[in-house]
Amino acid sequence: MMHLLTSPEAWAALLTLTSLEIVLGIDNVIFLSVIVSRIPEKQANRVRQIGLALALVFRIILLSVLVWLIGLTAPVFSFGGYDFSWRDLILIGGGLFLIAKATHEIHAEVDAGDEDGEGAPGRNAFFWVIVQIIVIDIVFSLDSIITAIGMAQDIEIMIAAVVIACLIMYISSGPVSRFVAEHPTTKMLALAFLVLIGVALVADGFQFHIPRGYIYFAIAFSAAVEFFNVLAKRNRRKAAK
Repeated sequence: MMHLLTSPEAWAALLTLTSLEIVLGIDNVIFLSVIVSRIPEKQANRVRQIGLALALVFRIILLSVLVWLIGLTAPVFSFGGYDFSWRDLILIGGGLFLIAKATHEIHAEVDAGDEDGEGAPGRNAFFWVIVQIIVIDIVFSLDSIITAIGMAQDIEIMIAAVVIACLIMYISSGPVSRFVAEHPTTKMLALAFLVLIGVALVADGFQFHIPRGYIYFAIAFSAAVEFFNVLAKRNRRKAAK
């Protein structure tokens, strides 16, 4: 352990891997922000804490079973000229879940009549939200940990990077969730991002990799445009007063 603390290569690997884990965690934060916007504020805080705690737990568990995880990339069957591994199947299933969930939420936002019937808070709603978070945490954790395995050699560095990234996700999730809840157009944009991320996960499952740089650039550009829209609305309201 001491040789890692004094190794420049280890610190460089930690910095690089932490940055990647934070970027990969953006998907998790967006999903969490959207899903907690339909439940009361008190429950939303608990859901955010539980969701990010589960994200950290799943990542550490997956890191602890590296041999099994690496075996997930071995083909289990072939279909239509494609070799599918358990990792591919999980990514395809998780991507389809994201697309279906985001599409359903977009429909509920557009058709206001559905909102009353669906948004009844209570134990069942809270439990269902937690189940959805568990499903998507598993998918995002798998992608994140496979990246960690490819980037670093020492499990101590991997765990440290994952813990730091999850702490940053925890700190940022509250402000992001409040911003999404206060600005309906931002929520619609976040749902569109989830559809985009879901498509990318399904494509990965079929061995068609969409460079994440394109996706994150699209998210950053759209978020910047939305930020200026929100700023313009706020300034117009001040001018009207």
